[in-house]
Amino acid sequence: MTSSGSQQKKVILLMIDTLMDDSIQAAIEKDQVPALQFFMEHGNYYPNVVCPFPTMSVNVDSTLLTGVYCDKHKVPGLVWFNQKENRIVNYGSSSKEMFKLGIKQIVLDTFYNLNHEHLSRKHKTIHESLKEKGNQTASINALLYRGSNPYKLKIPFVLSSLYGMDKELNTYVPDVFTYGLVSKRNSAGKNAMSLKKYGFNDKFSVNELNHLINQNMLPPFTIVYFPDFDQRVHKNGRTDVKGLQKVDKQLQQILNQFNSWEEALEEHIWVVLGDNGQAYMEKDKKKALINLPKLLENYQIVKLKRGVTAEDDLVLGVNERMTFIYTLKPEKAPLMDIVNILKQDKRIDIISFQRGKKITVLSGIHPGELHFHPNGNLMDEYGQSWFIEGNYEILDIEIQNKKLIYKDYPDPLARLYAAFHSHAGDYIVASAKPGYEFKGEGSPTHVGGASHGGLHKQDSLVSIIICGTNSTPKYLRTVDLKEWIESLV
Repeated sequence: MTSSGSQQKKVILLMIDTLMDDSIQAAIEKDQVPALQFFMEHGNYYPNVVCPFPTMSVNVDSTLLTGVYCDKHKVPGLVWFNQKENRIVNYGSSSKEMFKLGIKQIVLDTFYNLNHEHLSRKHKTIHESLKEKGNQTASINALLYRGSNPYKLKIPFVLSSLYGMDKELNTYVPDVFTYGLVSKRNSAGKNAMSLKKYGFNDKFSVNELNHLINQNMLPPFTIVYFPDFDQRVHKNGRTDVKGLQKVDKQLQQILNQFNSWEEALEEHIWVVLGDNGQAYMEKDKKKALINLPKLLENYQIVKLKRGVTAEDDLVLGVNERMTFIYTLKPEKAPLMDIVNILKQDKRIDIISFQRGKKITVLSGIHPGELHFHPNGNLMDEYGQSWFIEGNYEILDIEIQNKKLIYKDYPDPLARLYAAFHSHAGDYIVASAKPGYEFKGEGSPTHVGGASHGGLHKQDSLVSIIICGTNSTPKYLRTVDLKEWIESLV
């Protein structure tokens, strides 16, 4: 529990995309991140927070906001197949895919459907929960933002005029809401800074937060999203010191709004958090990329531009190092045939499917099968009970005195279970070994850099720094943070 003093403090959550221990330690070694170092020296640092699977930002942020995995919040990943609407949903994975699927639909899915149609109404976001308790909240540049206040989201003129979109969308937002140039508080922001990614960048986020600090407008809880570091790590790898140094300069600007950095900690609770990790990628393109259209060339795969047709057998939902593979015709393209093809590729470490209540996991690396379902006689470190049989080595699990010990794959059973209950369809969930990622028709690739989406700990473990309170979450998982944050507020 928090102390009575800390309950008076306002909570500021700084969400840094791809904040991992490897990059932090590399930067500290060179003494180049004074703000992060200050937070770490004056708070508690944990390098092993487990994020949801698939390890993609929209799924992670949905879990953070709702406090449940995707089996309950219903945002499966960055790319997935909506069986009800018979179409691929994509929240903006790459420009190639965006143009093929249609800019209008991508913008509508990202700006509106993600928060108001796809994110389940059965689970309140942290903004909605705190509002019910009489606490105001702020969201700065977070893609997941759903709150309780009616708001007309203005679509950029270029998009509305070029693609025939409505100029306004009726949404629900937190009390204080910044969403790039679509909705900003500080009108004094520099134009050049604003135009970069239409305001969805670190400098814009910091400019908005500093405005709230200086105007004494911070509500009891504020979440601020820093997107830039993710792209740097994609390009330069897991230990991109220069990229983290740029992030740190933004953090310094925030701390400099106070009379001293120490004063910032006295007045607020600070939580500095990563969303997903990234695994290293091989430098050889032929090795690094698992070309799914080529692997599955005997089947008719849905073309992005054309959409689903009667001739199609399979749909690919490629999320970098993880992929959904859906069968549209179980009699012509049975999942077990697809599984057997994937098993021949030693770059794929997790191949799974569901039959009834049981989930089966195979691998291109290990022999045999692993079967599991919830509510068994084995307990894990998170208090979850499981039935499990088969080759435990596939998920790198040990059993000691009826307790499950997870190693290379953190919380794998709950996270895989969630993926299979996140949306309707007959599909396989596959994850690649570190070093490799899946390639679809137009999916982004990151040869020689880093990538995420997978179940492995390199994708799944992020860092958290907690300052201004001695309170900690029940477990070090993203799914446990909502309840903890609400207790701080």
